[in-house]
Amino acid sequence: MQKTLGLALGSGGARGIAHIGFLQALEEADIRPDYVSGCSMGSIVGACYCAGVPLATLKEVALSLKLSKIATLNINPIRSNGLLRFDKARKILEEYLGGLTFQDLKIPFLCIAVDLKEGKVIELKEGNVIDAILASSTIPGAFTPSVIEGRTLVDGGILERVPTKEVRDMGADVIVAVDVLGDLMQKEAAPNLVETLLRCIDIMDTRLTQRKKRSRARYIDLWLEPELGAMDQYQVKNLGFACEKGYELGLKHRDEIKALLSGEKEQRKHALASHGEGQA
Repeated sequence: MQKTLGLALGSGGARGIAHIGFLQALEEADIRPDYVSGCSMGSIVGACYCAGVPLATLKEVALSLKLSKIATLNINPIRSNGLLRFDKARKILEEYLGGLTFQDLKIPFLCIAVDLKEGKVIELKEGNVIDAILASSTIPGAFTPSVIEGRTLVDGGILERVPTKEVRDMGADVIVAVDVLGDLMQKEAAPNLVETLLRCIDIMDTRLTQRKKRSRARYIDLWLEPELGAMDQYQVKNLGFACEKGYELGLKHRDEIKALLSGEKEQRKHALASHGEGQA
């Protein structure tokens, strides 16, 4: 019996464009997820994919992005609680997602954000999709926090950058996690307040993610990381490179994903175990 596939698409700013290439490689092999969870850029790519936006269109739009096309500088960042606002990004997303709600999506999807009042991860899986994915992508300090139903929300990546538990709870049998950030890269001391804040978030996020990766190993079937080198997630450039590396990652692992879905990998494991017992 064919198993169901859940993809957990992690946060990663510009590096998150790799998710598009990864999905393209799977789609070419006729592998389509039954459930998708996303965080930050992973939530944007995931929501568009689950809404049925063609990957070719998604790639074309993504590769044309510049910071000036997605954000506007706040005149008073202290009062606005962020340097930038997502007004331009919202207009781009409206062209493809319109007023879609989660119930309108073709593939079950959820994304995550962090509630600043409660200090915990929350799942966004009802209501307007654009509101949810922008909340999931609101980097503290860089962007003005989102407010949904009275909750003040920021980027889910500060506590849960790869939402594996969430996609498992949706009902997926096979869990494939795509972490476009990987291990923490060394960087020179940040030259300004915002970069210092972002660096601190990256350090805490990476250490927390590593612990969760180990503790959840029993049910995560594949944890994948594209080879993106020193690409900076906060600089909107090298997007074509990220997409190519995501595609390479998908090509490398799609046969393994097919084996997991068919149960072949599990059968081989049991056969090897039985063979070992017979020789003992």
